[in-house]
Formats: sequence, C-alpha cells, structure tokens
Amino acid sequence: MITKLYNGNPNVREVRRVADLLKEGGVAILPTDTLYCFACSMQHKHAMEGIAQLKGFKLKQAKYSMLCASLSQASEYVRPMDRDTFALLKQCLPGPYTFIMEASGNVPRHLLNANRTIGIRVPENDITRTIVEEVGVPLVCTSVRPLGEEDEPENYTDPDLIHDRFGGRVDIVVDGGMADAEPSTVIDCTDGIVLVRQGKGPAAL
Repeated sequence: MITKLYNGNPNVREVRRVADLLKEGGVAILPTDTLYCFACSMQHKHAMEGIAQLKGFKLKQAKYSMLCASLSQASEYVRPMDRDTFALLKQCLPGPYTFIMEASGNVPRHLLNANRTIGIRVPENDITRTIVEEVGVPLVCTSVRPLGEEDEPENYTDPDLIHDRFGGRVDIVVDGGMADAEPSTVIDCTDGIVLVRQGKGPAAL
C-alpha cells in the first residue's frame, strides 16, 4: 500500500491512517529530510524485529534512531543536557542530523544498546513530524538501504521504486517525493561534541 502526502501540507486523514497503522504495531516507510526510512512505534518490539529482518541484521546488532516530532519531545527520552549541547540541538533541529545521546529511563529496554545511548532525529520534514505527533510517541527508524548493499541511489530515493521492492513487506509506504541520497550528519554528544559521520548537515557548527 502506498499513499501520497505533501511536505508543507500533509493530508490530515492520511496522516491519521498512517499513525493508526503504527500504533497497532505496523511498519511504514517514511520520507525524511535525507533518505527514506523504515519506521515503527518505539512501543512495539516485534515491529523492530521485522525491520531488522528487512535490513538483514539481528535486532541486537541494529543501529536504530529515534524519530521525534520536536526537540521538546526528544528531551523526554535523553538524560539532561548541558547548556552547550542543548544550544547545539536547538540550532540544528529540525534538520538532517542524528545526535547520539545518553538515554533516559523513558526509553524502552528493547531499544537500548550496551552503552545506553540513542540516536535522536527531528527531521525537517512536515510529513514525518506530523505522523510522529499523531502517534504520540517517537518512532524507531533506520534507512531503507539494506545492510551491505551498494546500489543505484534512485532505488532508495524514488518512492515508486522503494514501493516496488518493499511494498509487499511493510504495511504502508508514504510517498513524500524524491528523497536526498545523502544521509544525516551524526554527532556524538555523550562525551563532549564529536563528529562521527559527515552527511547532509553542515559540520561547521
């Protein structure tokens, strides 16, 4: 199943339909401000396991990020930040960044890694942020590119091609237009501020 939504003015009825599927434990493919991503509610471990199978790895090996509707929502799931870190996140979000933070007690145990850290995303994409807001809790996400695969970029940026490949294996694909082939910039904020991966977001912060 595929549905078309427009960034800047997503249809409320379709947003609710996608959100209801996610609340029930479904898996969706959503647009962001970088790559398309697999996404599910953070409350449904079995949906996370389904995404791991789609990516080709075991759940314990997964490197999921948490999609949030706002910095305010993200703050509920990370440990208190110092002033400089908060200022950095406020400057960059919404935007094409993943910030690695220490997780708070609000993060479900099945989402925690050995370091008890979590990647935080607040994409500059009205479609996905509105869906997250409608779900009421953050979504767990990872890019649609399967582990170890190098393929033509359009296979992971064109929603029609993504639907052709994964439409029968997820509950819904949200067509938000052509995606950017460049991933998010990853910044580790657990011990100072360290650039982990240069992506779409400028690193000169």
